[in-house]
Amino acid sequence: MKKLFFGALFLSVLLTSCVSNKKYADLETQHNKTKQDLVDAKADLQSCLVDKDHLMELNSSLKEDKARSLQQVENLTVLTQSSSDNIKEVIAQLSEKDKYINGVRDAMTKKDSINLALAFQLKKDLADGIQDEDIQIEVEKTVVYISIADKMLFKSGSAIVSDRAKEVLGKVATVVNSKPEMEVQVEGYTDNVPISTNNMKDNWDLSVARATSVVRVLQNDFEVAPSRLIAAGRSEYVPLASNDTAEGRSTNRRTRIVILPKLEEFFDILEQKPE
Repeated sequence: MKKLFFGALFLSVLLTSCVSNKKYADLETQHNKTKQDLVDAKADLQSCLVDKDHLMELNSSLKEDKARSLQQVENLTVLTQSSSDNIKEVIAQLSEKDKYINGVRDAMTKKDSINLALAFQLKKDLADGIQDEDIQIEVEKTVVYISIADKMLFKSGSAIVSDRAKEVLGKVATVVNSKPEMEVQVEGYTDNVPISTNNMKDNWDLSVARATSVVRVLQNDFEVAPSRLIAAGRSEYVPLASNDTAEGRSTNRRTRIVILPKLEEFFDILEQKPE
């Protein structure tokens, strides 16, 4: 009976011990899992903190980019406005320059018209009673040229104006006096044949003396204002033809009367400020 009792007791303890060891093992497994979960949670937390820092940095960078973008937009707006103002100013300046250029063109066109009318009047007056191929009238570069062969004006080697030449110069003076706003330049030209007399050292002297003689006739005989007269000698250095032939030398011996606008009036036009 005792043996039966102790056997039952041993079996009971053994069973109890088995149950406790299994429960312990389960608990230990659960504990280990909990520890792993804790480690995983800590890792996730750390990752979240890192992500948070990254997001904060990204947010800060975005704010800086936004601020820069806004500044660029503001600068672009200012630049665009400035460029627009500059373009408007340039357009306005171009418009004023166009007005100025058109004004000069109008003045030159008017001057051209006056010169054409002047040339027409000279040709008409000189043709009246004077038919001579030694007189040529041209309009070139806004001035009127009257070219008179020296054989009509002077004797060979002389600077004394002939009576026939005075008739021509009188008709020129009539037209010139009707245009007091213009100047008259008299230019003497010679051939290349050397000259040397008591009064003339060379062709320079001869060309200047002949131009001066014509100027004196216009002033003294026909009352052209001396302030409008210019005397110039060109000697032999601006020939129209070759000096190798008698015909060419005859062509080169000439006196040219140039009727031109007063230079100061022309410069006044150029210096006028656009309105």
